[in-house]
Amino acid sequence: MHATAYQRCFLFIPFLLLLPAGILEAKVFKLYYLGGQSNMDGYGYVNELLGDLRGPVKGVMIFHGNAAPDGSEIDGRGLWAELQAGHGGDFASDGKTNTYSDRFGVELTFARRLLELEPDANIAIIKYSRSGTSIDPRAADRFGCWDPDYSAANGVNQYDHFLATIRHAFSDGDIDDDGQPDTLVPAGIVWMQGESDAAHGQEIARRYEANLKRLIDLIRASLRQDDLPVVIGRISDSGQDADGKVWDHGDTVRNAQAMFVRSDRAAALVTTTDRYGYSDKWHYDTAGYIDLGRQFAQALVRLHKHTEQQRVQSGDK
Repeated sequence: MHATAYQRCFLFIPFLLLLPAGILEAKVFKLYYLGGQSNMDGYGYVNELLGDLRGPVKGVMIFHGNAAPDGSEIDGRGLWAELQAGHGGDFASDGKTNTYSDRFGVELTFARRLLELEPDANIAIIKYSRSGTSIDPRAADRFGCWDPDYSAANGVNQYDHFLATIRHAFSDGDIDDDGQPDTLVPAGIVWMQGESDAAHGQEIARRYEANLKRLIDLIRASLRQDDLPVVIGRISDSGQDADGKVWDHGDTVRNAQAMFVRSDRAAALVTTTDRYGYSDKWHYDTAGYIDLGRQFAQALVRLHKHTEQQRVQSGDK
């Protein structure tokens, strides 16, 4: 008998989160999950980075799960390493060695901006994304689908690869290899996706809000926090098609993203994507990814402050 989507997410509950407070002298990391499709993969050019952005982000750890197609053996392999440029499109890992790309994504400036806003925090990132993927099964095409119940090929889908990434990442109790145990405390989700669901018909685009809500609920459940702050990146259009529109139903998906955020008190929408340039008709340019990472970080910190204010006002401790 196959497990349901909700049962599957709890098969991979991070064991470190179950430890009673104070039982270990652990370094506590704020953990952020970055997911989606190719504009989360990242197609900024490493050779266009200037100054400090070329170097590693000291003390920030990242686990980048190996992206795999639907129907393949469940993957999500990776290893914890200090964040550096190269976690963009074509990054790969076999669980022993990371193969860095000549591209980068939002993770670089996301982490740097978080450190500027919260200089005393220890930051950890789990990233799993795959180019071209949809949430709706009817938009999966050859790239893959995030719907947990999508059963093409042998039933393995992007949600399965995501759960494997979480499991692999949490199996390491000392992510910075300093000889001391570490605790990962989920602090937020960043989701940049929706273009594929905007390219396969109006009916699919109209279902995006419901599909996104279900998926975000499941990601939150896998991290054991049902109100975990989530920031959504609004999809945009380069206009570089014959009819002036790459995503034929992009406006419908954009509206669905806005509706999701309005109905979720722990969600925010980043809209600066409308002003970015493009390196091709699908992907932002280097400057766009640099800014987008910063915008995601700022939005999450604002959400944290808002959530804390709500708890104080309600008398929660």
